[in-house]
Parts: sequence; structure tokens; C-alpha cells
Amino acid sequence: MYIESTLRQPETQPVRKTKAEALATRSGILDAAERLFQTHGVSGTSLQDIAAAAGVTRGAVYWHFKDKGDLFNAMMSRVCLPMEEAAAGMTPSAASPPLETLRAHLRGILERVAADEQVRRVFQIATQKVEYVDELNAVRDRHLQMRREHIAALERLLREARASGAIAAEPTPRHAAIGLHALLDGLLQNWMLDPDGFALRAVGGRAIDLYLAGLDAGLESRCGTPPRAGRAKRRGE
Repeated sequence: MYIESTLRQPETQPVRKTKAEALATRSGILDAAERLFQTHGVSGTSLQDIAAAAGVTRGAVYWHFKDKGDLFNAMMSRVCLPMEEAAAGMTPSAASPPLETLRAHLRGILERVAADEQVRRVFQIATQKVEYVDELNAVRDRHLQMRREHIAALERLLREARASGAIAAEPTPRHAAIGLHALLDGLLQNWMLDPDGFALRAVGGRAIDLYLAGLDAGLESRCGTPPRAGRAKRRGE
């Protein structure tokens, strides 16, 4: 068994490299995957295609990633992890109360997508170039996890804002967070489909400001209860 395993090792394991060399190879594979996924779509790109574009063997690709779904998620993590960490670490302060912390976070995402070509490319792949089938089911799971975690981070800040009296009791922080996430997601997707259609930072930032203004606790007291609110509640809306 040991001899057989040793003989097979060169077929699946590349020559031992330094940590820096291994990281460089991994990064090169991810760079090649980004380019090919954007051009041909995820389903239209094979691991052999990626290996050839990266100048490595297919075995080297498998050494770093177990399958295409694993590679795709690693590609997403390179650009999304900093934003996920920022969302998880959002902490209001005296200088930056909950709504201002939330506003800065959302505007920061718009800024990064508009200014960073790699972030833009990966987001475009994730929204326009992938089908959640076969080995890419793991990609769908990762996408849903990111969505849940972001909505939870938004909800946490909105709960703090409501507790401080900055926003009204309705809608609930959970519902407001879902709506805010959908607004951000819609802005990003529509802008990536047609970047010349509107200025993401200016128009997107204004849309976020208007949404947050609609949650203002003072607005509810000035305008009263919205019409038909009682009936909507009975219907479970």
C-alpha cells in the first residue's frame, strides 16, 4: 500500500514548493479563473482551461482546490472577505451612531465596486455568469450564507437604531434589513448590466439615503400611521 501510494503521488501532487511559491501559484490560478469565467461563463470553463491559462498542470489546480465550486468560492472570498469582515465588525459609537455606521458601510460597498476593477469583475461573474448546478451547488450555498450574514449585520444595526429612537418601530428591523439588502443588491446588479446608465456612487448613495430617511422615527409621528397598515398586518405582509 505504501509503495503504491508513493508511486502514484507525482500524478496528483506537484513538486514541493515554498509557501510563497504555493501562494503565488494559487493566486495565478484564481486570476486565470476570473478571466475565463468572465469571458466564457462558469459552466463554459473547465478546470483544464484554467490550468492552461495559468500555466500549470491540472494536478496543480486540484492540489489547491477540490473542484470548480471550491475554486469559485475562493475567488469570491478574495474580494468579499474584506467586506464581510467590515460588516461583522460594524460598531456604532458616539461619533458614529447606528444609522451613520450603516450608511458609511453601504456607501463603502458602492465605492469599492465602482473603483475596484477586480471586485466589479467578480461580482459580475457571481450575478451574470454562473448557474447553480452540479458541483456549483456549493456556490449557491456560499451565496446564501453571504446574504444571510449581511442581512443579519444590517438588522443588528437597525435594532440598535430603533432602541436609540432613531428609526420608527415599523417596519421591523428584520424587514427593513431585507429591503435594504435588496436595494443594494439591485443597485449593484443594474449598474453592472449598464455602467453608463447611472453613476453608482451618486445615485446609489442617494437611494440609500432616501431609504434610511423613510425609516426616520420623526417621519412617522409627523405623518401618522400609513393608510391600510392595519389590513396589511392582518394579511401578514
